[in-house]
Amino acid sequence: MEDGTFSSPGYCADTGPGAFDVKNWDAREDCEVRQILDRIADKWSLLVIALLDERSMRFTELRREIDGISQRMLARTLRHLERDGLVKRTVHPVVPPRVDYELTPLGASLHSTIKALVSWTEEHQSQIAAARTAYDAAASAGTAAADAGADSGSVRAG
Repeated sequence: MEDGTFSSPGYCADTGPGAFDVKNWDAREDCEVRQILDRIADKWSLLVIALLDERSMRFTELRREIDGISQRMLARTLRHLERDGLVKRTVHPVVPPRVDYELTPLGASLHSTIKALVSWTEEHQSQIAAARTAYDAAASAGTAAADAGADSGSVRAG
């Protein structure tokens, strides 16, 4: 292989074990790592994975449990998760047709990571809320000071 060429169209640097470098999360559209991160970090995917960790569910059950998701978005999310090997879709030969969704072993392994992220968020939510309040107060004061400076500048100019 020639120096400077990629090993495949989706190649975007060494992403093997121990290669935890943000520069490896290439923003190019053909970077597979980035595509996977975008998929699993999507708010709908996180909710679907969390719900399916508890048990297999039907489409209508998922839609009822996920507030604000449209039928089209749920179908699209499930299709993507199935394509990525995280969700298994089972069609039962009954009338009316019944389709169940469940996590694959790969999806279940991802759920433990999601749980760790949620636990971190719950543990630090009060600190984050305090930081937001402080930031908003400082930003408000900064905006008020900038507005006052602009007003006094226009008085001087006039």
